[in-house]
Amino acid sequence: VVVGIAWIGLLYYFNAVQVPAVGAALADGDPGPAAINKYVAPRALFWFRWAALLTWLTGAMALEAMHTAAGSGFVAAFTFAEGYKIIGMGAWLGTIMLFNVWVLIWPNQKKVLGLVEASDEAKAKAGFVALMASRTNTLLSIPMLLGMTAYGHGLPF
Repeated sequence: VVVGIAWIGLLYYFNAVQVPAVGAALADGDPGPAAINKYVAPRALFWFRWAALLTWLTGAMALEAMHTAAGSGFVAAFTFAEGYKIIGMGAWLGTIMLFNVWVLIWPNQKKVLGLVEASDEAKAKAGFVALMASRTNTLLSIPMLLGMTAYGHGLPF
C-alpha cells in the first residue's frame, strides 16, 4: 500500500503539477524548466519507477498470500478465476501500467531530460510518447486501484 501510494502520488504529481508547470515556465522564458528537468524530474522518476516495480511485486506476493485454494493466487487473478475477476482486472491494469513506466515512460524521459543523447526531433517524439503513456496510466489508475482494493471490501467477485 505504501509503495502504491508513492507510485500513484508521483503519477498524479507529474500529470497535474510538473507538466503544466514546465509548460508555463517555458512560455515565460523563465529558467524554471531547467531546474525542474535537471534536478527534480530525475529524482522523482527514480522513485516513480521503483515504486511501480515494488507495488507490482508486493501485489503479486499479496495474491499468493490471499489465495487459500490449491494452486497459485497469482495465476487465479491473471486468468480471472472465480472469485478473482475484479482483483485480476486490477492486476492486469497494474501490469500494463508497470510496462508503461519501464518500457515507454522511463526510456523516453531519459531522452527528454538529456540523460541520453537524442536529437531535438527524437526528444520531441520521446516527450509525446512519455506524456501519452503517463496520461494512460493516470486514466488506468482509478479502475486499477478499485480492482486491487475491492476484494478486501466485500465484493463477492
